[in-house]
Amino acid sequence: MKPILVDTGILVAYLRGDRQAASFMETNSERVLLSVAVVTELYAVAGDRDDLGRLRQFLSLFPVIPVDPWIAERAGRHCRNFSLLGRTGLTPAILAATAEAENAELRTLSPDLYPMFDDLRPAWLG
Repeated sequence: MKPILVDTGILVAYLRGDRQAASFMETNSERVLLSVAVVTELYAVAGDRDDLGRLRQFLSLFPVIPVDPWIAERAGRHCRNFSLLGRTGLTPAILAATAEAENAELRTLSPDLYPMFDDLRPAWLG
């Protein structure tokens, strides 16, 4: 089975106790990968020291994929091709490139952020 790269929205939903997100993460935990960009976003919204500790412990459960030169170039191309149209930003471009590099399924709650994938559907439906 292919690995699954999850975006920030899925993890935020999970950390807030969303039942669908919890079911998704539990069902797919062995396949989940994280982008360093998602980790960055989660730390940016984390609260106090206790939240940081729980977040750090949670994130340690999953492999984190760094941005290497290939991912950086591909993400830059995605930004060039889609951001001028107002259809994507840097983080979604990095996630798209990471999914391509890792041959992973990209899962999101916001498929409209990823116009580089024609058939992307919301995580619970995909």
